[in-house]
Amino acid sequence: MIAHVVLFRPRRDLSVDRRRALAAAFEAAVQQIPSIRRARVGRRLVLGRASEALTRADYPYMAIIEFDDRDGLTAYLEHPAHKQLAAQFFGAFEDALICDVELADGTAGLAEFSRQ
Repeated sequence: MIAHVVLFRPRRDLSVDRRRALAAAFEAAVQQIPSIRRARVGRRLVLGRASEALTRADYPYMAIIEFDDRDGLTAYLEHPAHKQLAAQFFGAFEDALICDVELADGTAGLAEFSRQ
């Protein structure tokens, strides 16, 4: 499975209308792009743990979009609905971290990590 992970901090001056437009573009992408297997968005949960103080950047929101494989991710990235979403997103954030991750179930993902 491939996860497209987006951590982001919206611009402080982002209007309600721009927030709604971004949400609408995300909803349209999820509905229109068949290669998306699951899409989730959430707000960071802060529990007051010591490890949270080690975080260098605060991204209050995260989106995770899942695909079966690389072809599915590529289809998403090239789809016109994603282009509309990107146009909204890139004007809406103050800072973001975007990465694509190939995930394995259980401890299988650590197998490659432990070989290096």
